[in-house]
Amino acid sequence: MSAPQAVIKTKFGDITLEFLPDKAPGHVDNFLKLAREGFYNGSTFHRVIPGFMIQGGCPNTKPGANGMPGTGGPGYNIDAEFNDTSHVRGVLSMARSSDPNSAGSQFFIVTSDSVFLDNQYTAFGRVVSGIEVADQIVNAPKGARDQPNERIEMTVEVVE
Repeated sequence: MSAPQAVIKTKFGDITLEFLPDKAPGHVDNFLKLAREGFYNGSTFHRVIPGFMIQGGCPNTKPGANGMPGTGGPGYNIDAEFNDTSHVRGVLSMARSSDPNSAGSQFFIVTSDSVFLDNQYTAFGRVVSGIEVADQIVNAPKGARDQPNERIEMTVEVVE
């Protein structure tokens, strides 16, 4: 049986992800668990930086949620799994605070090669289709703290 994939559905279209369980098994398992539970559904891409990446997965971005976007998580952290996957265009990686072992639910998709992140953030997947959707998201008009002016909601479905 082939490994599961995930599809991030947005108003701009779909982004299909494949995972790297041989490189970051804990991160892959965590993302798939949260996606299967519907954790990401209704959250937004809350940080977009042209020439760099799009970030999402914060529960504080869901309708009616309290808390600053970009500061929320699932209520636990997972340990870093740095590996030899370079942060090139299309790579899926986990966001974290200054503590390398502070990842939880927030993730980002690299839209331009960003190899300065290598061995500092855990890469755990890559875009297999829909990178042009990520390009539309990263170029959305934005305001303070790199937040898009309009909500870019997502639903994430696991395809077994």
